[in-house]
Amino acid sequence: MPAMRTGITTGACAAAAAKAAAIVLLRLHPDFASSCVAGVPPASLAVSSSRQQQDRAGTALEHMGKMPMPHEDADKMSATHAGETPATHAGKMPAPRTCGLPLGEQPPGQVEVTLPGGQSLTVPILWARLTDDKQKATASVRKDAGDDPDVTNGLEVVVTVSFAAGAETIFLGGDGVGTVTKPGLQIPPGQPAINPGPRRMIARAIADVTAHSMCVEVAIPGGAEIAQKTYNPRLGIVGGLSVLGTTGIVRPYCKKALLDSLKCELDVAAACGVRALVLTPGNIGAKAVRRRFALADEQVVEVGNEWGFVADALANNYAFKAILIAGHPGKLAKLAAGDWDTHSSRSQSAVPFVQSLGEKTLGRPIAPATTTEGLFAALDEPDRRRLADELAHLVRESLWNGIKQKSQVAVLLADMTGNELGGDGDFSPWQ
Repeated sequence: MPAMRTGITTGACAAAAAKAAAIVLLRLHPDFASSCVAGVPPASLAVSSSRQQQDRAGTALEHMGKMPMPHEDADKMSATHAGETPATHAGKMPAPRTCGLPLGEQPPGQVEVTLPGGQSLTVPILWARLTDDKQKATASVRKDAGDDPDVTNGLEVVVTVSFAAGAETIFLGGDGVGTVTKPGLQIPPGQPAINPGPRRMIARAIADVTAHSMCVEVAIPGGAEIAQKTYNPRLGIVGGLSVLGTTGIVRPYCKKALLDSLKCELDVAAACGVRALVLTPGNIGAKAVRRRFALADEQVVEVGNEWGFVADALANNYAFKAILIAGHPGKLAKLAAGDWDTHSSRSQSAVPFVQSLGEKTLGRPIAPATTTEGLFAALDEPDRRRLADELAHLVRESLWNGIKQKSQVAVLLADMTGNELGGDGDFSPWQ
């Protein structure tokens, strides 16, 4: 079986496009070009966002704007084990000049950028040109996610640069790049959603060719529409995608990316002052709980199957007063049965557990079914409610113990249409 091909993050795309655009602009202003050959050190890698703010915020924004299944990044780049890299994918083009400026009038066909881990990456440039007023230059790179199912794969990352006053690189969000509107992320509200890692990569790429500070506008045409398929709307990032990448390399799906996204949602909820959190496996629970309660977007976190990870995080890292679990019994019954990863390939079916509980609760046999939905549908309304309430009680106890009895817990169970089946616990914190 061939090795899976790695890709390049939007952050690395933006760094390459910024460098190519800077090269084009510097042809009109050669006095501003760095002389690597002469040994002149590059400019400071200062960026306009406060480093202290970034450090306090932690690593929440990494991996946030790519879900449901885009996993942009990896811990370390390894061409040997990860398969084909974007550099090898670029073909047999000659190595670019990275010290000083290329000669001639043609825009660079490729540029070399240095990744945070110290590796060099050769990136093809789609196009690069001066703006009509000759005061700015723009370049484009096409995002290649390799074999990862990334929703941003194939999009253009377009960067426009111009000279700026002061010593810092200034970052602007163009078409398709979102704006942060809520606290708790690495970037403060009001700033374009260009993560600290990509900001440093972009600043370093520009510093390869000039010591002069620049204004950098990053755009991702079509990003506003694609962002609706990601976590960004729930994180308070509006108007487009996030520019991400801690290493510059996209590895095909890794679980770490998903867990980082969940942590990001919990961080945003905590930073927004949420005291009564809602956890759901997915859309069914979210629909049911919103029918009953008026909730802020950041109050509801879709856990998917990662209940063990979330329980550990809630027990050790957060101080929510109350936690409501809402979802279908086919998923949530697995928590009562002791399965904290509820994916169907990694847990037992909930049907035998629910059927056994139903017969014990109702004191009689119940008709067998192939699904928990079928088990509940075969009961009359009073018995359905009794079973749902008892199951909700067991789920509530399981999560309460899972979070080390740190917060009060309530559970709401719903059928496939989002109609309430039953529940357990005190629901007043959400009313």
